[in-house]
Amino acid sequence: MVTIQETELKEGILDAIQRAKASSKPVLVSEVQEINHIEPLSFFAAGHELFLGERFFWKDPSDETFIVGLGICKQIQSDQAADRFFHVEEEWNSFIQDAIIYNRFQLNGVGPLMFGGFSFDPIKEKTKLWAKYSDSLFHIPRFMYSVINGQAFLTTNVVCTQNDDLSLVEIVRGERESLFSLLTADRYQENYELVSEKEIKPNEWKETVSAITNELKKGPLKKVVLARETRLLFNKFIQTEQVLENLLKLQRESFVFAFESNGDCFIGASPERLVKKSGTSFLTTCLAGSIARGKTEEEDQLLGKTLLADPKNLIEHQYVVQMIKEAMGTVCEEVTLPKKTQLLKMRDIQHLYTPVIGKAKKDTSLLLLVDRLHPTPALGGLPKEQAVEKIREVEDLDRGFYGAPLGWVDYQRNGEFAVSIRSGLIQGDEVSIFAGCGVVEDSNPDSEYIETKIKFRPMLTALGGVKQ
Repeated sequence: MVTIQETELKEGILDAIQRAKASSKPVLVSEVQEINHIEPLSFFAAGHELFLGERFFWKDPSDETFIVGLGICKQIQSDQAADRFFHVEEEWNSFIQDAIIYNRFQLNGVGPLMFGGFSFDPIKEKTKLWAKYSDSLFHIPRFMYSVINGQAFLTTNVVCTQNDDLSLVEIVRGERESLFSLLTADRYQENYELVSEKEIKPNEWKETVSAITNELKKGPLKKVVLARETRLLFNKFIQTEQVLENLLKLQRESFVFAFESNGDCFIGASPERLVKKSGTSFLTTCLAGSIARGKTEEEDQLLGKTLLADPKNLIEHQYVVQMIKEAMGTVCEEVTLPKKTQLLKMRDIQHLYTPVIGKAKKDTSLLLLVDRLHPTPALGGLPKEQAVEKIREVEDLDRGFYGAPLGWVDYQRNGEFAVSIRSGLIQGDEVSIFAGCGVVEDSNPDSEYIETKIKFRPMLTALGGVKQ
């Protein structure tokens, strides 16, 4: 049973309505309460009936942070390409500047925050595949459940206008009671089966890889990341809750996320952190170069050693390390990274991995660094601008949010973004899944094709298309 206190929220709404009348601007009221622990996926599933299409789910690889949002009290969205990170941050800061916030818990991820992300390339022509997502899209939820290092919190956000009155308190109370009454309901489940699996232009993709390798030998490009799509058809509509449940079981070492928009859902389990900010500390990850997991411990160790000694993958990884180190250096007083490249082992794949820590210069924001880092050479290439232009020119795929920054920023300017790989877009009874690989001058089209097949497996397995 969850006990909800309403005294502060009622006082805040009354105050906010008066402020809204005086300023003729909407005012946010945000109230945080510590509550009994709820399974995060159960909270997400409870919103199916009331808030379908307006939900998000986030879990970090360490299981220290779960954030689940239901409903939308405000949306920040734009298809503007120029200065998009700056404009999102500006709108967010403006929105929370005059907010009335009741939060005695000084923890990141508690209280008002925005969750969402950016498209990979806002200049690339958009197709109907991503029609439900703006190039910049963030939701500030009505209700948000956060689990931070084992402590559970409920944040309630209400936007008050000059035309509102205290009946808004009763509306919020009714919504909250309805939501918590659904927590005891059985989880929504359907048995669905994969009907067909269609790779989108695989031969043409391999031909593009071949053409790019020839171009790389002539310079100035050093690396171009090429992505492709597989389209899956099922016999029934896909339930996001079930896919999330599978990802949470099978990909615990990853960022597990879901982001609904107008009936579609972008979902995945990414091993790659783009950047995390806590106070003045930045943490980012260099992740590039990959190989399969072994079926035995001995085979797995041999594959890991092979990856650590492979020139092609080491070069590709070093490109990422150098670029991220330089980007961090522009906004940090100091940057620290280990001397040796490490291995990051996931369920289906292992990667070359280097963590990077930085101490932020004064007034350096999280989105400023997101802007500097995206896209990393692991998802774009090198040099950065020329590689993105080449992808825009030769790649058939509309990447949308695939390979782009997805995450959250709270009202204290802390937050975290992942690079949204190992992901898919659920659209009713169809799903597009995405995978890419870094093409360098000695890349082999067939080998790169096989690498993408391996990278499809996490989502394909979570969707039930591959036996575990």
